[in-house]
Amino acid sequence: MIRIYGMPSCSYCDFIHEQIAGREDEFEYINIAEHIRFLSAFIRLRDTNPVFDRMKEIGDVGIPAFVFEDGRVSIDPADAGLIEYGSAAACSVEDHKSGRKGC
Repeated sequence: MIRIYGMPSCSYCDFIHEQIAGREDEFEYINIAEHIRFLSAFIRLRDTNPVFDRMKEIGDVGIPAFVFEDGRVSIDPADAGLIEYGSAAACSVEDHKSGRKGC
């Protein structure tokens, strides 16, 4: 199972969350805004994993973040077989704001 850290106020996370709907046997989505223990777990991961170095350097949070069963961490949705927000296969910002399903 792939664990995904994200939060609802993140359009990139929302886009990922829509893609995994109904696929709870493959993905566990952890809303870091839901409880302090989830945020704390993500911060520990972010502070100790070099995958996030570039994100921290540019002032980005680093979500959505993907943690694989083997412990590998990625910030690239393609590594989890998902489509990245803003890619050619993704919806536009306007689609997302208007509530288009899957955006």
